[in-house]
Amino acid sequence: MSRAPPLSRLLPFPVVDAAWDLALVPALAGAVALPVLSPVGVALVALAVGILWFHRDPERDPPDPEEAVVSPADGTVSVVREEGSRLRVGVFMNVTDVHVNRAPIAGEVTEVRHRPGANRPAFDKESDRNEQVAVDFGDYELLVIAGWFARRIHPSVEAGDRVERGDRVGHVSFGSRADVVLPADVTRDDLLVREGDGVRAGETIIAERPDDP
Repeated sequence: MSRAPPLSRLLPFPVVDAAWDLALVPALAGAVALPVLSPVGVALVALAVGILWFHRDPERDPPDPEEAVVSPADGTVSVVREEGSRLRVGVFMNVTDVHVNRAPIAGEVTEVRHRPGANRPAFDKESDRNEQVAVDFGDYELLVIAGWFARRIHPSVEAGDRVERGDRVGHVSFGSRADVVLPADVTRDDLLVREGDGVRAGETIIAERPDDP
């Protein structure tokens, strides 16, 4: 259920509910400071608007092919590698990217796990050791990895939830990475992206499964 206040109608873009909590303190402080310290007040109000803009949550239109695997995040493909018999594709989310994460493939959530860890920059090779949340769908897994500044990963699904391809599964506050460990039937020949490619969550096809699982 949305907790967005009436003020949300004035914004030219939708945001995730948690954004209002994060923006509340600088917004209130800015309103208090404006009459006595105008530059400080303006800066705080601008910070509040910036927080809301960062947490924007646009609608997305997933592609039609059922065999398509879509990107879990907006950003740049930063990881393509084998992990045993599986492929991992990682997307680095810059501070200017939408940080709402979406399901690459339809499925049922079997487990949501939180793992504490370091806070290296999300584009760093050592970031695999960072704090992360894993959303396990059984035949594939989505991992949201915190960056050096990101401290809040917000999954919006739990075990037993059924999601369709492109559905929202959570969001993360500030720079981070979202990786998908693809199903075993997806090979490198099925990939449609490579490192350095720009992608959009829920819309860009990153791979095509060879047939229905």
